[in-house]
Amino acid sequence: MQLAAIRLPPEVILSARCDPELTAQFYLSTHHNTVVKETKMKIAGVALSAALIGGASAFAPVSRTIPSSSSSALRSTMEPPAPERVAPDAAWMPEWEGRVGKDPSEFLKSDESNPDLSGMWECPLTQWDSDNINIEEAQAIAKKQPHCPLELRATPEDNAKGVEYFRENKEQIRADLLKYGAVWVRGFDLMQDVNGYRAMWHALGFEPCLDPLHSSGLRKFASERDALYEEVNKPSLRGHYIGLHCESTAKRTAAYAAFVCFQRATEPMEPRGRFLVADGAAILAEMDPKVLKKLYDRKIRISVSNLDIPPSFPGVVKDGIKGLVDAAVAPKFDMDLEMIYEADGKPGRLQAVETAESPINRHPVTGMPVWFNNAHNHARKLRDRRPCGVPEVGMTEVFYADTMEPLDLEDCQEIKRASEKCITALSMEPGDVLLVDNYRALHGRDVFQGDRFHAVSWFTWDENAEWRGDERRIVDKDPFNKAINKMMDFLPKDFESDQS
Repeated sequence: MQLAAIRLPPEVILSARCDPELTAQFYLSTHHNTVVKETKMKIAGVALSAALIGGASAFAPVSRTIPSSSSSALRSTMEPPAPERVAPDAAWMPEWEGRVGKDPSEFLKSDESNPDLSGMWECPLTQWDSDNINIEEAQAIAKKQPHCPLELRATPEDNAKGVEYFRENKEQIRADLLKYGAVWVRGFDLMQDVNGYRAMWHALGFEPCLDPLHSSGLRKFASERDALYEEVNKPSLRGHYIGLHCESTAKRTAAYAAFVCFQRATEPMEPRGRFLVADGAAILAEMDPKVLKKLYDRKIRISVSNLDIPPSFPGVVKDGIKGLVDAAVAPKFDMDLEMIYEADGKPGRLQAVETAESPINRHPVTGMPVWFNNAHNHARKLRDRRPCGVPEVGMTEVFYADTMEPLDLEDCQEIKRASEKCITALSMEPGDVLLVDNYRALHGRDVFQGDRFHAVSWFTWDENAEWRGDERRIVDKDPFNKAINKMMDFLPKDFESDQS
């Protein structure tokens, strides 16, 4: 976003700092029409800069000062009380085994003799097949599915074979992935570093691709030449619970993933950054049929970011800011977004909102309907009631697509109940890998303390060239990605946002 290139006369800049609204009224009323059009965008740029700079307070640590009784009394008459934050549940929590991995200085040393994979495939387009789904029939089919994930534990003989084990068992492992939705591979020494991990998934025939949100800054490469992304290990987000989601947008979805643990959280307090996985079929089967049908009939839309503009700004300035963001920022996310003011009811808030999508989708290979959406992660009413450390600019919301009203609390609570009843909170140790069918299983991550290093590679369709497409990596996304990552790395380790 080339805001630094916007130039206005000194008197306009000075006025904008003091009173942007007066500046807009004065400047627009004293220039000819040709200048007016140009100035609208310039003032919008200054206003956007001011809003972004002013919004930097969203990235500062929350003050722990206890307000005085008088200020508390005043606050209570103006705002509803903040909801209580409660750690979410999980149905299964396997025990830790205490396996020791390699030193952090060793596990990311890439073998330079391996081919450079940085020119990997683009993330494929989402395969939608969501029309005319019978809810009752879909739930009946979903109830018959086996528990997710399947646990594949190495015997001493398996472990000794190394990568040869995965070559020998490729067809069975791939079949189990399709059947169960996820396979938890445990106890192999091979995958304790990037080279062994890469050899493992290569032996299984996977083709790496970009993250569908490659440009968003949510992840950065841990080893670019090995097509390996760092998972969300940022110290600023270690206190943030990541809800269940598919690695998907309405536009792009990775076909498969391989999540690897190189270092579990160094502080032993539970939940210790447990990796969360749940079967989309199981969630579908568990959910109240009335709520499920309501969401399916109305569809959902998800807002992915916010920009809070002072409500006092005149309409012409707001329109200019909206146009500037739409033209300069939205395309960087490679998503179909609509810029909408005040969708969540907050005055002056500009939100980037995805197109309408069905919360249920048929699996592209099996044809089975599954719960395929990110509502458990993105619904504001759920985020505000659990540990959350996302800056306000990155806070999300889920809307009913037909009315653009946020999901009501009752529907959010049912999504929470059904989802968390199906969660297995994995105790991933160094060398463990979770293979995920991204159209079947949802994933997330619990909070942790200390340092933790998990990573992930995303994969495209290796047996269907039409679904894979012919797009390769779009390099011009990368500067935006790197800029956001630098900003996130700059946040203090104990960062927490006050989004209540």
